Amino acid sequence: MTYDNIIFEVENGIATITFNRPKALNALNSNLLQEFSQALDEIFGNDDIRILILTGAGEKSFVAGADITELATFDPLGAKSFAQKGHATINKLQALPIPVIAAVNGFALGGGTEMAIACDFIYASEKASFGQPEINLGLIPGFGGTQRLTRLIGKNRAKEIIFTGKMISAAEAKEMGLVNKVFSQEALMGEVTKIAKAMASKGKVSLRAAKQAINSGMDVDLTTGCMYEIDAFALCMASEDSKEGTTAFLEKRKPEFKGNLK
Repeated sequence: MTYDNIIFEVENGIATITFNRPKALNALNSNLLQEFSQALDEIFGNDDIRILILTGAGEKSFVAGADITELATFDPLGAKSFAQKGHATINKLQALPIPVIAAVNGFALGGGTEMAIACDFIYASEKASFGQPEINLGLIPGFGGTQRLTRLIGKNRAKEIIFTGKMISAAEAKEMGLVNKVFSQEALMGEVTKIAKAMASKGKVSLRAAKQAINSGMDVDLTTGCMYEIDAFALCMASEDSKEGTTAFLEKRKPEFKGNLK
């Protein structure tokens, strides 16, 4: 399928979606969200795709937030519809059963931060910056920022970021656990691709089970979360990859995972 606002590429089981509105700093509008949602559907229906990378076109921005030109036209009902569309799309991203890496190359503000923190983890360039500046427009985060950011970095830090609308650097974001690693702008995509390839070499069943157990266990008590883990662990034993992994270990060789869901 041809897209106007994103670039969608797949190579060796690794999909890359690039937000592609560089003149608008890759700001999110309704058309981009629709295309992104369609691309996620393509990924969900393609068992050959094992990892997804998200990044932004150009060197300045990952996603600089919602498109204010469009946002300014909304009445309350239009704003609610736009927020619902954003939530539905980001929920679909978070629900993907494969690992998703955000490669944040520049501004990740408002919806950009909200998009990035719905991924499984974030690698950022030294030039990246994060924030929820909606308060400066008389608004609040509308694509999950009040909820996901709080769960990720804690209530007090999330309140400070949201209440002040300030931007934080990649180094600050790493210190507070928002970002996993920081690289130079030139090295970012190479490092992201390296970790994506490493993960793509693992068993697809176990990657899916690990992600599901972690995500499902976050919002329940420890005992229930551990029960999720027990069930997921047991189901992994039914996969061909688990047999290959244990056999390879006993035979002192590198496993060759097929990456299927059988």
